[in-house]
Amino acid sequence: MTVQIRLLDHHEPVPMELLLLADPSERLVTNYIDRGRCYIAETLGAVIGVYVLLPTRPDTVELVNVAVDESYQGKGVGKQLVQHAVQEARNQGYATIEVGTGNSGLGQFALYQKCGFRMVSIDRDFFLRHYEEPIYENGLQVMDMVRFSQDL
Repeated sequence: MTVQIRLLDHHEPVPMELLLLADPSERLVTNYIDRGRCYIAETLGAVIGVYVLLPTRPDTVELVNVAVDESYQGKGVGKQLVQHAVQEARNQGYATIEVGTGNSGLGQFALYQKCGFRMVSIDRDFFLRHYEEPIYENGLQVMDMVRFSQDL
């Protein structure tokens, strides 16, 4: 399967359905989409994955959303997206790329570390403070944001 990853043109519709797979708050997704750069993964003309890079501090960018269509999960598309994001951040001159995920995201923990990220902190109660409805994943309530970082 050939996957092409590219910057979403500002005239194209944002793949909100995919973005909401990784972040259930349309309000928050819309907010960071407006401030960041959205990249899409395509195969055979279909959008199958997405990520967003959001500048946060001088020389630092955050990977705020990585999502893959459920029918393409487990096929390496997520890893391609994360690797592409790291390379894009490097190409854009950032010194650091960060990413955060919920405390229940065991698959995400492995993915980010395989892509060169290191665990740096835990933002306790992040999901309790920023989301109106409880979020559950892998049978656990998502409460804390686990933060990862990579020097470029």
